[in-house]
Amino acid sequence: MLFTAMSDPEHNARARWLNSTTLGVGLTSLLSDWSHEMATAILPALLVSLGAGPGWLGVIEGVADGVSSITKLVAGHLTDRLHRQKPLVVTAYAVTAAATGAIGFAANAIQVLLARTTAWLARGVRTPARKAILAAAVPPEAYGRAFGFERMMDTTGAIVAPVTALWLLSATSHNYRHVLLWTLVPGFAAAASFGLLVRERHPEAPARRTFLAGLRDLPKGFRLFLAAVGVFGLGDFSQTMLILYATQKLTPELGAARASSIAVALYLVRNAFYAGFAYVGGWLGDHVPRRKLVLAGGYAVAFGMALLLAIGTPHLAVLVLVFSLGGVFTGVEEALEDSITAEIVPAPQRGMAYGTLAAVNAVGDFASSLLVGALWTAVSPSAAFATAGVLFAAGSVLVLRLRVR
Repeated sequence: MLFTAMSDPEHNARARWLNSTTLGVGLTSLLSDWSHEMATAILPALLVSLGAGPGWLGVIEGVADGVSSITKLVAGHLTDRLHRQKPLVVTAYAVTAAATGAIGFAANAIQVLLARTTAWLARGVRTPARKAILAAAVPPEAYGRAFGFERMMDTTGAIVAPVTALWLLSATSHNYRHVLLWTLVPGFAAAASFGLLVRERHPEAPARRTFLAGLRDLPKGFRLFLAAVGVFGLGDFSQTMLILYATQKLTPELGAARASSIAVALYLVRNAFYAGFAYVGGWLGDHVPRRKLVLAGGYAVAFGMALLLAIGTPHLAVLVLVFSLGGVFTGVEEALEDSITAEIVPAPQRGMAYGTLAAVNAVGDFASSLLVGALWTAVSPSAAFATAGVLFAAGSVLVLRLRVR
């Protein structure tokens, strides 16, 4: 029986991709997201207690996200020039943990801004290197499962974090400093997990290209892939707009307070589907003839979600379906975009590739939220989500036209 199990191709394939590095990266993502999402959950209330309003929250999150996006692009170039990438990742996780905990000592909004931005800068530094290490640790036929597993673990941390924050708020009588100090536990555990479990495979020789040469030398197929991702990203609005949409649709019948609570519950449903379909999408990507078919299908699911939003049905059952589809396409999108990047780009260029992919997605997130928000305000929600749907469909078509080896 043991010999039969060991000789089974599916068993051997699973053993090759579900290794110490894959488990270490997944556990690290779970713990780190658990840490900083706890802080995110209480950040608005903390700012109110410091005398700062929604304007400051927008500035803090906007600056932190912008710095993180730029850093990912620069860090991608740096990653390809390093003999060893693992120490950079471990250090960045430790800095993110320390900076997140430091928010608890902030006496004003400016200090919160500095701590949050430092945490997000370190987050940007580690992302391309972490993905490059993971891609090097698994065989090409398992890229989807490996990246899907990492996204699933990351999202699990995002689900657990708000629940933990609520429990700690109750246990500490809403002492925000104590809650933020508790974020240090999973935060530093994430750095330790990466350091102890991840095994880095060293590339043949680090790249010595300049930054611009690194961008220029990315494979043509990857640049075309970025164009498809960018078009889709122009419609990929912030998921907080789903919460606002649900709140507005449910308020006339249920009242503002109950509608708001149900909208948050729907967001948790979305995250649960996101976690599950990150792995399911990755698994499918490894088992169909072309990964691009699965990614195009994920983009098509986003089109279906946008169509339901444009129709504007206020029924709770439809909203459950909308949030579920939102989780499905996000999970598939993130797992498959990362695995297709590993498939197209040679190992010595993957740091730059993942940094560039992150930058394109960040620009899309910013532009899409502005576009959808402006159309929502100036025309109607239906017009806003219909426009997003057209961009989702265009992205799906462009992915199908890609030639991926």
